[in-house]
Amino acid sequence: MSDDRTLVQYEVREGVAYVTLDDPPANTYTHEMMRQIDEATLKARFDNDVFVIVLTGLGERFFCAGANIQMLQEAEPRFKYYFCLHANETLNRLEQTPKLVIAALNGHTVGGGLEIAMAADLRIAKKDAGKLGLPEITLGVLPGTGGTQRLARMVGKSKAIQLMITGQLFSFEEGKELGCVNEILDGDDFMGQIHAYARQFCPPNCASKAVGRIKRSVQSGAEVPFESGLAIERELQQQLFESRDAKEGLDAYSSKRKPEFEGC
Repeated sequence: MSDDRTLVQYEVREGVAYVTLDDPPANTYTHEMMRQIDEATLKARFDNDVFVIVLTGLGERFFCAGANIQMLQEAEPRFKYYFCLHANETLNRLEQTPKLVIAALNGHTVGGGLEIAMAADLRIAKKDAGKLGLPEITLGVLPGTGGTQRLARMVGKSKAIQLMITGQLFSFEEGKELGCVNEILDGDDFMGQIHAYARQFCPPNCASKAVGRIKRSVQSGAEVPFESGLAIERELQQQLFESRDAKEGLDAYSSKRKPEFEGC
């Protein structure tokens, strides 16, 4: 049965698009929620006034606890296959969107929740707010939304296998040591801190187009042979050479003044 509820909130503030998973208490995702994540990603991608995308979960306990187990129990195998395929396509689209994506981990980030977070460019966590992990082994399945691939690329093959076959949950601090978490923020106003963090990559503070192309060069280049990666880098650099922000950056450097970037 189709779910017509709003499962993903979308809001733009000062150049930052907030994509908030909204299905309490654990923000577990269904096919309907994944479609709304996909729609929000495309909306942010096409919006010239959006420079950074922030993914987070509603509430203080969960970023996301993964796929909705009741949905998986009730669905037939063919639906489950297409559900996983669409989830892969959605997270690939998020990963390849040429705008910085930050996952703001406000609570437990486990199973498919961690798989969503790993498709972001940066993961910023709230201190002592929850755990990370891919415990799908306890259900007799594997992390099927990119988890086996992204975690291995993030922490190395052997460590990724160990974490997945044990289903181990670990703290944000351990996640930072492994390379799964970039920063841990301590304070009462987590989302306010996230907004300030995201704003530093928006104009006029930063050449956001260059940020997006750096992201694309890394994300796309890491999946192809080295020479092909260099070709991607050259093409993206040429786009930046033709941008107004590159001209501004060079002029500001020569004039010994602070640049005022436009994001184009």
